[in-house]
Amino acid sequence: MLFAFLAAFGFSFKAIFVKLAYVSTTVDAVTLLTLRMVFCIPFVLLAAIPAIRRFPGLPTRDKGLLLVLGVLGYYGSSMLDFYGLQYISAGLERLILFTYPTITIAIGIVFMGKKADARILLAAALSYGGIAIAFLHDAGQSRDIGTVLLGAAFVFACAVLYAFYNAGSEIAIRRMGAHQFSLLAILTATAAILLHFVLARPLATLRLPWPVYGYSVGMALFSTILPIFWQSISIRHIGAERSVLIGTLGPALTLLFGWWLLHEPISLAQLAGTALVMAGVLLVSRQAKPALTLPENQA
Repeated sequence: MLFAFLAAFGFSFKAIFVKLAYVSTTVDAVTLLTLRMVFCIPFVLLAAIPAIRRFPGLPTRDKGLLLVLGVLGYYGSSMLDFYGLQYISAGLERLILFTYPTITIAIGIVFMGKKADARILLAAALSYGGIAIAFLHDAGQSRDIGTVLLGAAFVFACAVLYAFYNAGSEIAIRRMGAHQFSLLAILTATAAILLHFVLARPLATLRLPWPVYGYSVGMALFSTILPIFWQSISIRHIGAERSVLIGTLGPALTLLFGWWLLHEPISLAQLAGTALVMAGVLLVSRQAKPALTLPENQA
C-alpha cells in the first residue's frame, strides 16, 4: 500500500513540475518534454537491453504495432498534455487526464466487441460531470474562457490518445509480454520526441536556467521512472485492483500541491468535481482491471 501511494504521489506531481518549469522561465512544451525524456534514457536503456536484443526477432506486424502505440501513447499524448498545461491549472489537467480509463472501456466496446455495462455509463456520467464542475470553476476564475477551453481540449485529446494506446496495449502485451512491450514503447516514443526537437528547435533552445533542468530531472525520476517501479511492486504485493484504487488519490494530490506550490485556488466546486471523477474511476476499475494494470504514462 505504501508503494501504491508513492506511485500515485509521483504521478500526480508531474503536472506540478511542468507548471513550475513554465513559471520559472520561457520554455516551450517540445523542449520541456525533450528534457524529461533525455533524463529518462539512461534508466530505460539499462532496463531495456534484453528487450532490445529480442527486437530483431519480432514479426513485422508486431514492430508496426509497437511503432504506432509508442508514438501514439507516449509521444502524442505527452505532447498534447504539455501543451494543455500552458493554459489550464494542474488540478483541472489531472481531472481531465483521469478520464482515460472510461475512454479505454468505451474504445473496447466500440472497436473491440466488448460488452457494454450500465456501470460504464454511470462512471462516465460521474467523471464528466466532475470535469464540468471543475471546468466551470476554472473558466470563472479566468479572464479568457477561450484559453481554458483550448487547454482543456489539448488535455482531453491527450486522454483519448492514451486510451487508444491502453486499449491497443492489450493486444501488444499478449504478443510481446508486458515488460518488453512497455520498455520498447518508451524507447520508440523517446526517439520520436528527440526527432521532433531536432527538426523543430535549434540546440540553443536548451540553454535554460538551472531550475528548468532540476524540474526536468524531477519529472524523469520522481514522476516517470520511480512511479512505474513503485506501481509494479505494489501490484505484485497487493494486487492490481487495490493498487488502482489507491492510485485514484492522484487528482486530489495534484489539487493539493497545485494549491500549495502554485497558489492555484481550491473551491468547493473543485473538491466536488474531484470526488465525482474519482468515483467514476473507481467504478471503472472494478470492472476493467486489466486495462488499468499497465505501468501508467500519465502523459
